[in-house]
Amino acid sequence: MTQTEVGYVELIEAARHPEHVVTLAFAGLIALAPQRPSPYDVPIAALDDAALAAIRERYFPDLQCPLKAYAGASPPQSIDEFEDLLAMLLEHRSVADQEGTWLAHAVATACMGANHLWQDMGLPNRAALSMLIKHHFTSLAERNSGDMKWKKFFYRQLCEREGLLMCNSPSCGNCSDYLQCFGPEDATSFFVRDGGPYLA
Repeated sequence: MTQTEVGYVELIEAARHPEHVVTLAFAGLIALAPQRPSPYDVPIAALDDAALAAIRERYFPDLQCPLKAYAGASPPQSIDEFEDLLAMLLEHRSVADQEGTWLAHAVATACMGANHLWQDMGLPNRAALSMLIKHHFTSLAERNSGDMKWKKFFYRQLCEREGLLMCNSPSCGNCSDYLQCFGPEDATSFFVRDGGPYLA
């Protein structure tokens, strides 16, 4: 295990509130860092060591090892839409506080993964992700009135900001990609857990 890799069980056992959806999101994202492509194979992209230390203290106070931002001296340059996603999420925070900022970085980081967004955040299911987004990014969640898959929805929002269309059909119901955007997200969580409710 490298200094940027921390196991999910280790994080949950060190957590102040191990059933809280925000704690679960941070734990899953941090634990899944090695599965993301570089430069996003870090605990949470574009957060420095001080921010990660604050997350560790607030959510995982019993964690023995530090969370490190980058192995190198400086963060790598962004090569894709990460910065645009982050800016959009920051703009739509329900509360412009530290937690909202950290979650914006977390969601944008998870979007760089290759699976459903709830899986790439290490959450138990899509419902937990939807709860988190509705609570912490309310104005953005309200735009997803058709319950589009979250990652698709975020990219659609970016395209609309740039005046681009994802589909040439006049409505989503007529689009050939409908099932890719709105179909079921039948999949297994990376972390199977027993326990109580997931609190927003």
